[in-house]
Amino acid sequence: MNYLKLTEYYELLEKTSKRLEKTHILSELLKQTKSEEVEPLINLLKGSVFPPWDERKIGISEKLVIKALATSSGVSSEKIEKNWAKIGDLGEVAEELLSNKKQQTLFSRKNLEISIVYNQIRKIASLVGEGTVSKKIGIICELLAAAHPQEVKFIIRTLLEDLRIGIGEGTLRDAIVWSFFGEKLHLSYDPKTNEVKIPEGNREEFEKILDEVQQAYDLTNDFAEVFIILSKRGFTGLEKISLKVGRPLNVMLAIKAESTTEAAEALGLPCLCEHKLDGFRVQIHNDGKEIKLYSRRLENLTHPFKELLSVLKDSVKAKSYILDAEIVGYDPKTKKYLAFQDISQRIKRKYDIEKLAKKIPVEINVFDILSKDEEDLTVRSQKERRSILEKTIKEKKGKICITEGIVAETTQDIEDFYKKAITFGLEGIMIKNLEKPYTAGRKVGGWMKLKPVLENLDLVITKAEYGTGKRAGVLSSYTISCLNKDKSRFLELGKVATGLKEKEEEGESFTQLTKLLKPFILKTNGREVEVKAKIVIEVAYEEIQESQSYSSGYALRFPRYIRLRSNERSPNEINTLEDVERIYRKQRGR
Repeated sequence: MNYLKLTEYYELLEKTSKRLEKTHILSELLKQTKSEEVEPLINLLKGSVFPPWDERKIGISEKLVIKALATSSGVSSEKIEKNWAKIGDLGEVAEELLSNKKQQTLFSRKNLEISIVYNQIRKIASLVGEGTVSKKIGIICELLAAAHPQEVKFIIRTLLEDLRIGIGEGTLRDAIVWSFFGEKLHLSYDPKTNEVKIPEGNREEFEKILDEVQQAYDLTNDFAEVFIILSKRGFTGLEKISLKVGRPLNVMLAIKAESTTEAAEALGLPCLCEHKLDGFRVQIHNDGKEIKLYSRRLENLTHPFKELLSVLKDSVKAKSYILDAEIVGYDPKTKKYLAFQDISQRIKRKYDIEKLAKKIPVEINVFDILSKDEEDLTVRSQKERRSILEKTIKEKKGKICITEGIVAETTQDIEDFYKKAITFGLEGIMIKNLEKPYTAGRKVGGWMKLKPVLENLDLVITKAEYGTGKRAGVLSSYTISCLNKDKSRFLELGKVATGLKEKEEEGESFTQLTKLLKPFILKTNGREVEVKAKIVIEVAYEEIQESQSYSSGYALRFPRYIRLRSNERSPNEINTLEDVERIYRKQRGR
């Protein structure tokens, strides 16, 4: 497929905010896709050249792109930066700069296929060693010289992994279903009314197909693989997809419970209750040759926690396995568990890991087992998995253990366990249905979490404001946003200006957050800056109120910064407007 044709679809997707219209546009594109084009096309539609679990990253900064644009256009970097500050989109700046450029080098415009763009950007990601920057700039310049201005815009956006076409995972999933099964189910889309019509007799089958495609994605984290399986083996092929040790899946999620009574009624009795720890959730994969640790965001965390590899080799009685666990830091003197903020500094550490591991040791708390010796255990009940786990883990205090839990026979048992957990200073408890299988990537009601106060929100910073007085020179007021319901754009919920420390040595500070935000500044308007939605924070608040001051229609009353969450949550994983509305409705009954 010609890359120019793909950018025409990008333009159509960018121009509409209607989820169903986006789904229709995508489905029409996917119908035209040849099998050899599936992998590059699906990844490019998601604004990358790698599936989310792949350890390779494009790794191109705005500064490097500006250097490449200066080289390609002959315009100074300073002027490009000024245009960028004015426009707020380096892709549009590049399109404008190179719109009259006629030079062609390595490629000819008519042959700029999606595979060429895809492979050249992948090549950039693979470059290491001396002269890497010059080589990367050279490849970018070759692509830009060969590209149509419209292609230039989206090449730059892809390099920066900021495509701006509003495609969430749900939209892409639905588009795949429409493209394969729309005709069979007599599905029709009316662009005038923006409505989808499905004969009532086909709706149940449609919902079943959506669930199967979602489950396939949650197990593979790769829509390209799902698409290829559908094209080769049809719907029955999805049913044969299972876990693959070494490839991270989307972990099972829990629903917030407001009380022990609600949890008992929803999950039934008896149920499993476990401590909820304030650590770092990981899935641990051992394929028999190599052990890898992955975060919820599918990042490889093996290196920063490499001291745990010997612990796992000695303590897990299985040739291969996948474990669901929480890494928790503790004070080496008091042996008390530390808050997440205290161990978060270990996650991005590349050097002096051994020194930091002694200063902030961690313990693996394993709470589930998903695979053992090549057997997929996700289809087994919670009760069976817990039993297998207890036979698999050889506990060693301070190194590895099974998360403490009880089988609660009554609501009072849950209440007593919860109160003890809070007394111990823990976050709360997890409550689990003993008969449920493990459902990847879902909040299906098999697990619930019980914590005090209203549920904190994970939100992204989209604007910030420089302070005055003792906060002069630092960004000290942050506009926070949630995702809309289809995860295609961000909606403002209020401003946070409390919860951070004044001095860096006291903990997470305004200065620290300013340093994180500055590379993502898009526009400056006096003291206010607009920033790329990259920095995710956890926010507490007193209540949620209706408000016309913010684009979400709601505002957080007395919001307070709790902690940085960018290491655990991507901007696409933050709370949605649907979550906000759910909490708003529930708080009425407090």
